Amino acid sequence: MKLIFRYLGRYKRLVVIAMVMKLAGTVVELLLPTIFEHIIDKVVPEGKMLPVVLWGLGMFLTAILCRELNVRANRRAIDNAHRVSYDVRQDLFRKTVNLSGAQFDAFGLPSIISRMTSDSYNVQSAAQQLQLMCIRAPMMLVGGILVSLWMDASLALIMVLMLPLLLVIILGVSAKGLPLYARVQQKLDAVVRVMRENITGIRVVKALSKADYETRRFAGVNEDMTKSDIKATTVMAIPGPFMQMCLNIGLALVVIIGAQRVNGGQMEPGVILAFLTYFNMVTMGIMGLSRIFMTMSKASASANRIDTVIEADTDLEALPEEAASKPSGEGFIRFENVSFSYGEDSEDKSGFVGESRERALSDISFTVKKGESLGIIGPTGCGKTTVINLLMRFYDVSSGGVFVDGRDVRTYEKDELRRRFGTVFQNDMVFRDTLRENISFGRSVTEENILEAVRDAQASEFIAGLPDGLEHEAAIKGANLSGGQKQRIFVARALAARPEILVLDDSSSALDYKTDAAMRRAIAENHGDSTTIMIAQRVSSVMNMTRILVLDNGKCVGYGTHEELMENCPAYRETFKVQMGEIA
Repeated sequence: MKLIFRYLGRYKRLVVIAMVMKLAGTVVELLLPTIFEHIIDKVVPEGKMLPVVLWGLGMFLTAILCRELNVRANRRAIDNAHRVSYDVRQDLFRKTVNLSGAQFDAFGLPSIISRMTSDSYNVQSAAQQLQLMCIRAPMMLVGGILVSLWMDASLALIMVLMLPLLLVIILGVSAKGLPLYARVQQKLDAVVRVMRENITGIRVVKALSKADYETRRFAGVNEDMTKSDIKATTVMAIPGPFMQMCLNIGLALVVIIGAQRVNGGQMEPGVILAFLTYFNMVTMGIMGLSRIFMTMSKASASANRIDTVIEADTDLEALPEEAASKPSGEGFIRFENVSFSYGEDSEDKSGFVGESRERALSDISFTVKKGESLGIIGPTGCGKTTVINLLMRFYDVSSGGVFVDGRDVRTYEKDELRRRFGTVFQNDMVFRDTLRENISFGRSVTEENILEAVRDAQASEFIAGLPDGLEHEAAIKGANLSGGQKQRIFVARALAARPEILVLDDSSSALDYKTDAAMRRAIAENHGDSTTIMIAQRVSSVMNMTRILVLDNGKCVGYGTHEELMENCPAYRETFKVQMGEIA
């Protein structure tokens, strides 16, 4: 709940305005039964029409004022709640895009999505309730009881005696509901995960005729979430019927005792009518408190989940430049005895404790001079992409050091480091926008640079064939582009800013050999001042690089030129012969 109060605090003045208007509206509403009682018991018996009309008009205007104050308070509170949820989503998104790779792995994408959507909606509902019901419900309860005690203390005691029992039930059930709602949100994460997997891989599901299987798998997680939600909702619904029964019994007692007192001349008829109205107000106050505790129980669980992300300490601590700098020597990029493991002894922020895993990289060392090129090759899962993850500091090394331009990457501000790179990732993304915007990507790149990048990426021909060229609208994930077209857009995006370091991670797997060769030749000719790192499965893609790093199971099994590796590295030599058709 601290998160909700913290964000509401950003709009103190607006929140106070909403709460003051709600308070005034509730006070005016509490006056209506008293005015009605005065008309019945004092004005009507006089037998004069004018006072009745004037008091009736006054009651009507009071009702209009009550409505106007409540409507304005509701609008202001709703606006404030939307401001809060907007800020929460913005801060959550900002924090998410700045999480380290390890933190993002720990939280998990489905959990991040559900925190951004359902959890933020629960926070919005709570922010609205805090401004409205947390004023109205207590005021109805306390105000109704005080006025009732003033009107007839003996009848009011019926309500007073019920309150402690009802409040104990509400508080006890709410305390039990908080962990139940937290569990519901965790189950929702699983639903989002399965849904996302199936939507993303819908073609695979259809191609393998596994729609029924995936439907059953989704039904399993959906049923788990539904059962958890039913349990939480059932527990939180327990006070409702019990309170309604107690309040109905109390109302019946008020009617019976009040009627006897009216018949005995101890009470005016208008008093009992007003008293019944106040009893209903007290009932509304108690039911309102019950709804508040239900909403707050759900929102508290959601707020805690959101706050866990927003307040997460960075695990990529910056080092003072002097603490990690080393002379650049011959190397513009340098790995020194680097070892790294994913998820090593880490606790998942959503509650999952990860197991220690085998090292993704073990004691890796290499040097790349400025303007040189490095090819990285090896079987699937050998650690090729991990090298890039550490170089761009998505993760920090477990041991050893990664240096760029003579500085440990941990001494750079993240943006300062990453602006040096132009990158094509293995699973890159085409966004729903024009091809021009997908290439420029909000960076200050000139039209000339865009056109050069398109040409060097061998994308000119297919873009020229589109009716609207670079203004062609790409679908989500580039669904209206072929695999090869998307890869060429990725390469153009990487080249457009003319980066110091060009990273191409399996960037030509969907290209034919001729296009791949033409692209590599254009990059070498027109971007020779960039230091290039290329990850590839094909030996033909890396054989002309200045140096080639051969990885196997996270270890360096070869490093040198193509000729040197053909002579000294059996793994590389075998791969070359297999791919070139020398080994059947």
